[in-house]
Amino acid sequence: MLPTVAHTLPLNAPQKRLETAARGFEAAFLAQMLAAAGAGKPADTFGGGIGESQFASFLLDAQAQHIAQRGGVGLAETIIRHYGQS
Repeated sequence: MLPTVAHTLPLNAPQKRLETAARGFEAAFLAQMLAAAGAGKPADTFGGGIGESQFASFLLDAQAQHIAQRGGVGLAETIIRHYGQS
């Protein structure tokens, strides 16, 4: 007989999913804020060309991920505290 899903998932799986989602949300939020602030748009960063704006977005995403992984601005922690297990 196959084990049920409840027996195969660790007890902290919902909390881990919440933490992953909250940090991903914070990174996406930060990427949008960096883009709105004009970060990653110095003149000819990528040498110009047709693909510059697409590749610049990868840079912003990487910068936002880096910021979020190192504590971010507290958005993920607030979400985790609000929705997390007591």
